[in-house]
Amino acid sequence: MNTTEELSAFIDRSFTTYREGSIVNGTILEIKPQVVLVDIGYKSEGAIPITEFEDEEFDVGDEIEVLLERLENDEGMVVLSKEKAAHKQNWDKIVEVYQDGGLVRGKVKSVVKGGLMVNVGVEAFLPGSQIDIIPPKDLAEYVGKVFEFKIVKVNDDRKNIVLSRREVIEQERAELRQKFLGEVQVGDKVSGMVKNITDFGVFVDLSGMDGLLHITDMSWGRISHPSEMIAIGQTVEVMILEVNREKERVSLGLKQMANNPWEKIEDRYPVGQHLKGKITKLVPYGAFVEIEEGVEGLIHVSELSWTKRITRPSDILELDQEIGAVVLGINKEEQKISLGVRQLEPNPWDEVEDRYPVGSQISGKIRNLTAYGAFVELEDGIDGMIHVSDLSWTRKINHPSEILKKGEDLEAVVIDIDKTNQRISLGIKQLENDPWSEIDTRFKVGDLVKGTVAKIASFGAFVQLQDDIDGLVHISQLSEDHVTRVKDILKVGDDVEARVIKVDKVERRIGLSIKAANYDQEQLEKETKAFEALRPSADLVGLEHAFNLATEDWSPGQGGDAAPAEKDE
Repeated sequence: MNTTEELSAFIDRSFTTYREGSIVNGTILEIKPQVVLVDIGYKSEGAIPITEFEDEEFDVGDEIEVLLERLENDEGMVVLSKEKAAHKQNWDKIVEVYQDGGLVRGKVKSVVKGGLMVNVGVEAFLPGSQIDIIPPKDLAEYVGKVFEFKIVKVNDDRKNIVLSRREVIEQERAELRQKFLGEVQVGDKVSGMVKNITDFGVFVDLSGMDGLLHITDMSWGRISHPSEMIAIGQTVEVMILEVNREKERVSLGLKQMANNPWEKIEDRYPVGQHLKGKITKLVPYGAFVEIEEGVEGLIHVSELSWTKRITRPSDILELDQEIGAVVLGINKEEQKISLGVRQLEPNPWDEVEDRYPVGSQISGKIRNLTAYGAFVELEDGIDGMIHVSDLSWTRKINHPSEILKKGEDLEAVVIDIDKTNQRISLGIKQLENDPWSEIDTRFKVGDLVKGTVAKIASFGAFVQLQDDIDGLVHISQLSEDHVTRVKDILKVGDDVEARVIKVDKVERRIGLSIKAANYDQEQLEKETKAFEALRPSADLVGLEHAFNLATEDWSPGQGGDAAPAEKDE
């Protein structure tokens, strides 16, 4: 600077009006460890804390703008601030940007309650909800970084500024999204980052566009949850399956990036082929087996064994177990393969008729008793069933436990074989001749027989004869006198003598008469005619009605202990 210029500058400073609160120019005179001395042309210099020069390069002789806070402090020096000068200048710029809807750049300075403090020339607040589209877990990772922000609020009185980075990102994403939707086509392969994982699928960020990768389009095989294959933040390459530009929706596919393993599945796994696979899932009705990547077959619980009664596959199988099986059927459209394990071995039921021909006598152990019969184990896994009706020729068995015990050995006759349903019918009574087949030769009308009262009923008494055959004495055949209650005449265990007055071979019924025990032939014939003339009535005088009641209410041959007590009329 020449002498003339120096003189001009001196004259300008001499006539400068120094007002507190104004912004003036100054020159750096000296740089000390704690402060920077600045000359503004006043009678004394000003000291500015060196911290106000942070992140800036400066040197002696540099001209700077400063705010004149006070003309003189207690030490006689001018009080200056570089930051406050910048704040005053920047505030006006911030207000102008806010009014214009523009963006500002700023550096994140610190983490505060509820968000971040940002230097955009002045200090501004960035709420946590406005940092990003997805609220960050660690705010500290943003400190020291520079971003662009939108000014969402300015309070001139309080000098408060609120920023949003999220709105900037959303605007950028909206522009990218529109560009993406305008260019993308079904079948395109694109890359994106996994943004979110749900039970039904994965959301992938595709340059501002969120696409849905449904769980069914992730793998040709079976997966229970998307997290088994993909993690948040992972970059994946997917195929565009569907684009809805109006609703701004994109459907994605991952499995479509590979060949469909179900193509030509019948050629690779024809029915009857033996194969091996790994158990991937156990369910109450069976086990799923992976036979190759993306292809599973189901072994139904009924296909696990020819003979064993398996109620839960988990009783004999484990997850990840290697297992052999046979292909039973393929449904390509529904992507289902039926497998069987028992088919690896011969079916013991194929030759069961040879081992247990109908009519043959067998030995076995009673495995279980039910209300309708007894199950007899013939060999490992093969049972025969004795129905209650095939336990006795003469007795009506209500429950097999009346004559059989679980675990005991017995002999029976093979009555029938149903290979399709894997059933063998057995009988015990068939071990002996049916006494009713010759009943008419053993018991004839008019015969005098002896027996024991086995049961008392309101309509008569049952008398046990030889070979466990029971005859019914109707109440009308107890005495010549009128009988009101059977138990007035007889009791269980009484030995009685009676005449046979009816033999019904077909219905397996014998009618007896105690009062006719001492009849001569003429009296007997008369009584028989009278007896045959009886018909059912409300007071149970009919023999047929009595027999019907006996069928419902009585088991012939049971004996007095099993008989229900007579009801008082």
